[in-house]
Amino acid sequence: MPVKRQITEPAGVFFITFTCYRWIPLFEITKGYDLVYKWFDHLKSKGHYISGYVIMPNHLHALIAFRNTAQSVNTIVGNGKRFIAYDIVKRLSLQKEESLLYQLEIAVEAKDRERKKKHEVWEDSFDWKECRTNAYMKQKTDYMHNNPVRGKWRLAGAAHEYEHSSAQYYLTAQQGRYPVLDYCEIADLDLTKPL
Repeated sequence: MPVKRQITEPAGVFFITFTCYRWIPLFEITKGYDLVYKWFDHLKSKGHYISGYVIMPNHLHALIAFRNTAQSVNTIVGNGKRFIAYDIVKRLSLQKEESLLYQLEIAVEAKDRERKKKHEVWEDSFDWKECRTNAYMKQKTDYMHNNPVRGKWRLAGAAHEYEHSSAQYYLTAQQGRYPVLDYCEIADLDLTKPL
């Protein structure tokens, strides 16, 4: 999977964003929010921590504390995107979204087609920012939590009311749809120690 910049650290806290191809609302069309939660469960099973997230209709923001494992952070995120993409395509097929599937199919570049890629579900790569301080983690968490209630979206009246977000936890101290570990607790963890 192409990556704009390689993450060279084997562990750390990263603000990750990946976006559906051409900003098509594939999470909403397929009701695929649960696919992200499934990926989060997989990450947790490997010793990583989810500290914040917002799943928008066409993109995902997540604050994830990655533990040092045998895989690079780039590989972990790339694999997550790949498996979520398989399930999105499967749901589009079941929903008989033929024109959308065709659009995703013709978007695949020749070099990727040679590697047997059939659909372009994501924009190239993913964006990331390393988060080394609580202040920076708060900034990124506030940014993502406000995403559903600003600009064109208006998906909820207030940030903590948006279902597919960790805002409820940070604003009301009640865990929301998917439980998260408060980013303030990450400083107490030794992420560099391999599992």
